Amino acid sequence: MQRFILSKKNHIALAGAILIAAGFISGLGFKNETAAALAFVIASVIGVAPIAIQAYQALRVKVVSIDLLVTIAVIGAFFIKNFEESAIVTFLFLFGAYLEQRTLNKTRSAIRELTEMAPESALKQTADGEFEEVDVEEVDVGDILLVKTGAKIPVDGTVISGEGSINEASITGESLPVLKGEGAKVFAGTILDNGTIRIVADRVGEDTTFGRIIELVEEAQDSKSKAERFIDRFAKYYTPAVLALGLLVWLISRDLELAITILVLGCPGALVIGVPVSNVAGIGNGARHGVLLKGSEVIGDFSRLDTIVFDKTGTLTMGNPSVAEKKFYGDNIDKALEYLASVESESDHPLAKAVLEGTGETTIYPVEDTEVIKGCGIIASVDGHRIAVGNAALMEREGINVDVKVKADMERFGKNGTSLVLTAVDGELKILMGVRDQIRPSVKENLQRLKKLGVRNLIMLSGDNQGTVDLVARELGLTEAHGNMLPEDKSAYIRRLTEEEGRITAFVGDGVNDSPSLALANIGIAMGGGTDVAIETSDVVLMNSDFGRLPHALGLARATARNMRQNILIAVGVVLFLLASVFFSEWMNMSIGMLVHEGSILVVILNGMRLLRYKLRK
Repeated sequence: MQRFILSKKNHIALAGAILIAAGFISGLGFKNETAAALAFVIASVIGVAPIAIQAYQALRVKVVSIDLLVTIAVIGAFFIKNFEESAIVTFLFLFGAYLEQRTLNKTRSAIRELTEMAPESALKQTADGEFEEVDVEEVDVGDILLVKTGAKIPVDGTVISGEGSINEASITGESLPVLKGEGAKVFAGTILDNGTIRIVADRVGEDTTFGRIIELVEEAQDSKSKAERFIDRFAKYYTPAVLALGLLVWLISRDLELAITILVLGCPGALVIGVPVSNVAGIGNGARHGVLLKGSEVIGDFSRLDTIVFDKTGTLTMGNPSVAEKKFYGDNIDKALEYLASVESESDHPLAKAVLEGTGETTIYPVEDTEVIKGCGIIASVDGHRIAVGNAALMEREGINVDVKVKADMERFGKNGTSLVLTAVDGELKILMGVRDQIRPSVKENLQRLKKLGVRNLIMLSGDNQGTVDLVARELGLTEAHGNMLPEDKSAYIRRLTEEEGRITAFVGDGVNDSPSLALANIGIAMGGGTDVAIETSDVVLMNSDFGRLPHALGLARATARNMRQNILIAVGVVLFLLASVFFSEWMNMSIGMLVHEGSILVVILNGMRLLRYKLRK
């Protein structure tokens, strides 16, 4: 019976509204006081039923709830035969609950939109090579799937044939489609705008990046910050205190109506709902813009940030070295480039791929008698020639003449922060290349935006040599930059900032090599690209490794914290105003108090919902 009554709360509120209207028409229009009183009594009785049930359920778990205050107030109104006010109070309370639920549902729209994006079916290859439509739950790792234009990609996978433009907004928040071909990674929940591709399933169901995002954001929205936990504890004691105040007022004044009015006006509804709605809306906004905030606690610390420490490679830079400068010496350079490309095609050194791209499309010769000189480079035989590819130490070891002009070029390349790759053919220097990791597009602009948001210290830590680090720091306008740092050096530096200097520090890294630093910082921010490690080890994930999301994330956290404080001030201010009005004015009564009370709840919810539309100003 209790469940049935609670399920019909909205219908009861509607019936109460009709009965109240009938009561006023009977009393004012037809001067039939008996019919009016009967309508108000019925509206009060049916209206208080779900409220009383909720109060009883709360008392069973030893919680004195707002519902109990309203129930006692309605019963008291019956004692003094104020049926009109008791009916209006119950209606306003139920109608306010309906509006709260409706508006709160809108704050969770980001989760609902994500859930609706979840794929439901897939075209799976059968044993005879044909494709049949199956539920996405029937897809296993290793299955071959066909995705056509306009379809949702059902799993995380790898493209094995075909090409198409994919809208990855559900993962990265970026609406521009991305062209993907053979070997490219694709994510569940993204949409193939055009083209046809075949993919092999790598991760399915809840293990997909899309499934993990939904789970993460749901957990974050359900988590509670320190402010929320404080308010919960406050409400736990505040509500009985209001009950005691009402009783004390009645004992002193013997004015039952005044005591009942205090019970209604002292309800802390807006205070209880104000902070959660801000957090839920803020987390929802982040989810729609490719920023995953892992819980309300994160928002509080993030909003007070004064120092951000960056890893260099893969964070401030692309993480993919490329040839920035090159110089040629002597003749037969085309042949020298072919020999260089042949040697580097056999190497797994991090710079080899960059050098190969720098040589362009060229002939590749068989490589023989390869000798790797640790810390120096490679010596090999190509097309009957002795080829040496490496650094200056290798050239010196081979006895290769490096004249003044070459030394000047090497010094200039070094000052530009490049790693040197020299190539000699039969003892004669032919090629000098400077390889450098390129700075991410728009990083400098976004760092300036972080400064404008109040971040005082922008620090870079890197394992690269200090010269390269200083060059990047000067170009980006960083506060400090430290090179030659191992992961343990970085984590020690973060510990010193947070524990000894008391700074509120965020560390931004790739979520793999820098996990100790991510864990030690007040806020760990991963340039995630949607990887498992990034999602697990950090407090904030910037999907698709988009550095441009960082200013939005910080601005959003600060706007959410500010919104939370606004809601607390509104809630506390309204309660103080109402209680003061009871004692110092003639016009305040139960009905007006309940109307203002419910209005304050809607105000804090609507204020919180503004965060759903938050965008960082350019």
